Amino acid sequence: MRVLNRRQKAKGKREKNRWLRSLFAFVLLLLPFTFCFLPSATRVAGAADWAAPADAWPQFRGTPLLTGFSSSGVPGNLKLLWTFEAGEGIESSAAISGGTVFVGTQKGELVAVDLGSGQLRWRYDAKSPIGESSPAVSGGTVFVGDLSGVLHAVRARDGQPLWTFKTNGEIKSSPVVAGNRVLIGSYDQNLYCVSAAGGKLLWKVKTNGQVHSTPGVMDGVAYVTGCDEILRAVRLTDGRQLFQVNSGAYTGASPALGGGNAFYGTFNNEVLGINLTARNVGWRYQHPERQFPFYSSAALADDRVVVGGRDKMVHCLEAYTGRSQWTFPTQARVESSPAVAGGRVFVGSNDGRFYVLEFNSGRKLFEFNAGSPVSASPAIASGRIIVGAQDGKLYCFG
Repeated sequence: MRVLNRRQKAKGKREKNRWLRSLFAFVLLLLPFTFCFLPSATRVAGAADWAAPADAWPQFRGTPLLTGFSSSGVPGNLKLLWTFEAGEGIESSAAISGGTVFVGTQKGELVAVDLGSGQLRWRYDAKSPIGESSPAVSGGTVFVGDLSGVLHAVRARDGQPLWTFKTNGEIKSSPVVAGNRVLIGSYDQNLYCVSAAGGKLLWKVKTNGQVHSTPGVMDGVAYVTGCDEILRAVRLTDGRQLFQVNSGAYTGASPALGGGNAFYGTFNNEVLGINLTARNVGWRYQHPERQFPFYSSAALADDRVVVGGRDKMVHCLEAYTGRSQWTFPTQARVESSPAVAGGRVFVGSNDGRFYVLEFNSGRKLFEFNAGSPVSASPAIASGRIIVGAQDGKLYCFG
C-alpha cells in the first residue's frame, strides 16, 4: 500500500483544483452557445411581468411590451354588462385605469366612462377626429393623438387640458409612456419623444415612411416598425438608433416584445419573428393557401403568438418557430388586435362580431353580434372586457 507524503498530497490537490477550474471555464464557455440554441420565447413567454396588471390596461396592448396579455381573471360565462353611446365611430382601443375607461372617437372626443356602471365621467374636445390612436394613462394624465397630428395631455381626474404637442402629420400611433417620457409616431415620418410633464421635445428620429405603428419598449430601447419596411431599435435616453432589421414589406402592425424577440405582421402577407439579439429575421409565417396582409398587432402569451389577418382569420403560431397551431375563421377582415387572458383569446372582426376563443385550440366559446365592424382592440381589467365598434358604441362584458 502506497503512502503519500505531505508534499505529494499537496501536489495532487493542486492538480485536482487546476483540473476543476479548467472544467468550470470550459462549461462557462459553452453556456452562451447552449443558451442561444434554446428557443428564446419559451424561456420567459407568459411570465407575470409581461402581463398588464389585473386591475388596469393603461395603454394600447396593455403594457409597453405590447403583448396584449392580461393577468386579470375573466368570468367563464360572459354577458353584456353595459353599453355606452359615444356618438361617433370608435377605432381607438380603450385604456383602463383607476376604475375609469378612456377611449377616443371619430367625433374628436376623448371620453371617460366609469368601468363599473358605464356612466359618463367627462368629455374632452380634441377638436379633430381621434382615429386608431389609443389613450395611454400614467401619473394622473391621459395621452392621446388625433388625426390633425396633435398629441394631447389631459388630466385623468376631470378631463382638463394640460398641454399639446404638434407634429406635421396624422397621428394613428398610440402613445407609450416610459418613465417621464412619452413616445409617439406620426405620419410626418418621425418617431417623437417628449417629456410627460410638459410636452417638451426631447428627441425625434426620422424614418423613410409614415410611422403608423405604436413603439414597443423593452430594456430602455424603443422598437418601432415602419412603412419604410424597417424595424428600428432606438435608445430611449437620447434617440440614437442602435440597429435596424429589414422586414421586407410595409408594416402597419406594432411589435409584440418578449424574450429578446419581436413579433409582427406585414403587408407581404407574413408574420415575422425577429431575433433582437442576432438582429435578423428568425422565422416567417405565411398561410399556405390564403395570402392576405396582417394589419392586426399580435398578442404574445405562453409561447404563442395570436394575430388577426385580412384573410378573415385569427392565427395562432408557436412563438419560437412560427409553426401554425390553429386558425379560426370569421366572416370579414380581422383588424382588431387580439387580447389574451385566463386561457382565452378576445378579438373583434369587421363582420360586426366580438369573439372569445379557447387559447389552446381556437374553439369558439362566445360570440356577440355588435352589428357594426369591430376593428378596435379589446382592453381587459378587473374581470371586464371593453371594446368599441365603428357605430360609436362601447361595450363592456364580464
